[in-house]
Amino acid sequence: MGCGVTKSNQLQLKPCDRGNISVPAATAMRAALLIQRWYRQYVARLEMRRRCTWNIFQSIEYSGQQDHIKLYNFFGYLMDHFSSANSQRNLVSQMFGESEVFQDAEWERRFCYKDIEVPDVYTGPHLSFPLSISNVTELVHAFKNKQKLHARYVLQLLGKTWTLLRLMPNISHVGTCRHKEITICGDLHGHLEDLLLIFYKNGFPSAETPYVFNGDFVDRGKESIEILLVLFAFLLLYPHNVHLNRGNHEDHIVNLRYGFTKEVLGKYQVHGKMILKLLQKIFSWLPLATVIDQKVLILHGGISDKTDLNVIAKLDRHRFVSALRPLKRKGASAMLKEAALSADGDEEFSAGRRRVQSLSHGTPLRLRQELPRHSVHSESGRTGRSVEEELRERRRLAGLSLSSDSDPAEVLETDADEWKQIVDVLWSDPMSQNGCVPNKVRGGGCYWGPDVTQEVLDRHKLQLLIRSHECKQEGYEFCHNGRVLTIFSASNYYDVGSNRGAYIRLGPDLIPHFKQFQASRSTRELTLRQSVGRTERSALQALRMQLFAHKSALIREFQEYDPQRTGLISVKHWAAAVEKVLRLALPWRVLRSQLVTSSTQDGTLNYHDWVNQLSVIQPNTEIANTSLLETLYKHHSNLESIFRMIDTDHSGLISFEEFRQTWKLLSSHLQTDISDKAISDLAESIDFNKDGSIDINEFMEAFRLVEHSRAEMEVLPSPE
Repeated sequence: MGCGVTKSNQLQLKPCDRGNISVPAATAMRAALLIQRWYRQYVARLEMRRRCTWNIFQSIEYSGQQDHIKLYNFFGYLMDHFSSANSQRNLVSQMFGESEVFQDAEWERRFCYKDIEVPDVYTGPHLSFPLSISNVTELVHAFKNKQKLHARYVLQLLGKTWTLLRLMPNISHVGTCRHKEITICGDLHGHLEDLLLIFYKNGFPSAETPYVFNGDFVDRGKESIEILLVLFAFLLLYPHNVHLNRGNHEDHIVNLRYGFTKEVLGKYQVHGKMILKLLQKIFSWLPLATVIDQKVLILHGGISDKTDLNVIAKLDRHRFVSALRPLKRKGASAMLKEAALSADGDEEFSAGRRRVQSLSHGTPLRLRQELPRHSVHSESGRTGRSVEEELRERRRLAGLSLSSDSDPAEVLETDADEWKQIVDVLWSDPMSQNGCVPNKVRGGGCYWGPDVTQEVLDRHKLQLLIRSHECKQEGYEFCHNGRVLTIFSASNYYDVGSNRGAYIRLGPDLIPHFKQFQASRSTRELTLRQSVGRTERSALQALRMQLFAHKSALIREFQEYDPQRTGLISVKHWAAAVEKVLRLALPWRVLRSQLVTSSTQDGTLNYHDWVNQLSVIQPNTEIANTSLLETLYKHHSNLESIFRMIDTDHSGLISFEEFRQTWKLLSSHLQTDISDKAISDLAESIDFNKDGSIDINEFMEAFRLVEHSRAEMEVLPSPE
């Protein structure tokens, strides 16, 4: 009665209750599976985007290294095949600084710091030698607070470092005591923030906390000189507990392109040249490898099937000031000076010339019969050929395989073998396939496989090879069945959020333990999607700049697929043409949606519209010669490298004539024809104060490619 519940109603509610319990549980399970599947797909898409972004950055980086090595090889060719009467050879000789040959005692007198006074207004750190731990910690804190060390202390510190390095062997041997770990750091590349974070997490170098720093301390980052000074200070303080290996960027020729030279000259305008010259000597004296407990080999780049640690241990490492160029045979400089005294510059040398080597050293060219060392200008006038034609003819003749004297050949063979050992140590990379092949991607060293790793390590009774040289997304990576370990300590290398940094702690058991980090606080606060999106935008911007710089070559290649000149090509042909021109080995069809914003209904692409949509800010300077402008964009870094080489007094200024010779060198290297008038017009247009000289930094910044952001391209509202 009333509101009571009958028995029948109770019976009717029971199945309903069972439904209310079972249906939501099944639905929740299905929902969880759907969410899990969606999340896995989401993460997989992000990972694909991240890997694609990584490939873009790495391909552009290696392409730049390859261009730089090709340019330097061309300079080497000029040095070898033209007499000193030739203006181009004189310019290259000036760039290489061949005349500056001093004994160690002369260098010490030349770089004396005692005449440099520290003014009373100087508020930076002061150093007293021998260094104390308080000196070094004061230096670290000063650099953390963006203070600069006075040039007197810089030169004094570098001089002490140079003296110490000359006492060190090519291969440092380190032992782990019981309960003692050694910390191993990879590339730092001017990222002082990463080094300070490592010290914060792991402690300063000391007798209880030994370190191995595996090269590439400089370039790319903005605080390379600070990193060097901190590492050298700790090296002087703990010479038995701090070990520095040379990297491929500890090379004054590489520094010209990748920023270190510019950084030093910007921070030390008065004594910058002296600092750079002393660093050039220091880099050549850095040890090449470190061995821990006779079981773990640490070197910067890698090995090859020719690597022999016994040879590396005995060679004179300081002779290889730059690993980009083999040593010249003794007496060559004297012969060149004798040729310079000749009035007509047409003397021929009967002595054998050194072998011409490739930095990636495939099978080297055989010794060649001595060619007449005529000036290319005088020879072209005699034969009626242009300078460029004469240059091409010299290239053709240089390819002949001819003989030479036997005694000089033996000396050259030894030098070449030692040079190859150093190049492999500094430049090589591992590959998954067996074998050993020239590293044509970087342009130097080799790719070596697991079989080479096993053979070299077993031959020297080693169990692990630790190397750096390659940026890794997680900061480290194993390969070759766990016997090769890559460590990279510069986080945010390509862009903020692009990668983590890492370092290794190695104890007596020789099992590596990894510590990862991210130096940028803003990066740590980003979600995975935000981080990937940010680096992806940066990579695509760099790629669009590459595309813009090659637009004429791209249009010519597109037209090969468009014989009717309709202006339309398929996406397949677009991808093939772009790869043929840029040669970056990228998945262009995957990148199409990011690079191509419009297409026709049938899926074809209007390539003229696409090229015009590559949004890049044009320079303020007007240049009528579009070929010259595009050459400037395409070879911007090569041009800056030549400018830096020519500016031997590091004043930052070059004359009109030096500017003209720079362009002639570049056009000879590229085998393109750029008229003197076009070069003169360009020089006059950028001589802003009309003093007859050109500021290198202003010139390069005026023509640096910068992409428009979408916001900049939109019409801004009126402030009123």
